[in-house]
Amino acid sequence: MTDLSLTAAKRASRRRWILLAPALILLVFAASGPLLITVIFSLLTPGDYGGVVWKFSTDGWFGVFAQRDIFDGTFGWSDAHLSIFWRSVKLSLITTVACLFFGVPTAYFIATRPKKQRGFWMLLIIIPFWTNLLIRTFAILELIRNEGTVNSLLIWAGVIDAPIQILYTEFSIILGMVYVYLPLMVLPVYASMERFDFSLVEAAYDLYATRFRVLRRVILPLVKPGIVAGSILVFVPSLGAYVTPRVMGGGNQLMLGNLIELQFGQGRNWPLGAALSMTLLAIVMVALIVYVRAAGNEEVQHG
Repeated sequence: MTDLSLTAAKRASRRRWILLAPALILLVFAASGPLLITVIFSLLTPGDYGGVVWKFSTDGWFGVFAQRDIFDGTFGWSDAHLSIFWRSVKLSLITTVACLFFGVPTAYFIATRPKKQRGFWMLLIIIPFWTNLLIRTFAILELIRNEGTVNSLLIWAGVIDAPIQILYTEFSIILGMVYVYLPLMVLPVYASMERFDFSLVEAAYDLYATRFRVLRRVILPLVKPGIVAGSILVFVPSLGAYVTPRVMGGGNQLMLGNLIELQFGQGRNWPLGAALSMTLLAIVMVALIVYVRAAGNEEVQHG
């Protein structure tokens, strides 16, 4: 390579970095900056009326999993926080599995429609995104509350004599999150199925494969990237959900997002809230790493 070509390559590289500079600066200050502030706040002392005192302390991180007895000063596990952590992970996993259970058949149904009809069915999936999340959550609340549509129809049909308590339970939170996040599962799975060669399914049937075997050995392995992407898109926001658990749980079924908001609001313990936020981030990162590695190992095993 001549000196002239090397100079031109350096100029092109310098020009690309100059064009990328605004986006990189925005990314550093808009993403890394708030995370750095959160880490710093988690290592400070809480103020008397909120905020922080600029004095180093690890009480925020200690309070994530442990607590001090106000009478004898002994330490023990923070049962309330641990139960909220467990509830958050459990409900997020159930929501992801439920969205997978309903999302894959929905995406398969749309992908097998004639091309002229697919746009209409996808429009029905996307329409909920046009409405505010809070409004959608209140719509589900109106359906399942004691005087709502579901209980009224069951009483009218004579199935029950008194309203069933559905609202303010873990089931209501799962129902709300499945309704909210189901499109996030359908869209990536449909994107994988749209490129799927359905002649492979016909070939499997010609070889006397059962429907279940076709699903397990032909369809699912080929649309696995969409399933992995959809599972991640559902699990991550579910784990940190705030609006749906707050409305559907009524404050009785707190999740991590609600606990973090409580520390920054009524609790006035910003270091603990910051430590909880970083713990949530760590849980999400670990879950993603485990999920991606498991998916990668399975792909290697199957060639």
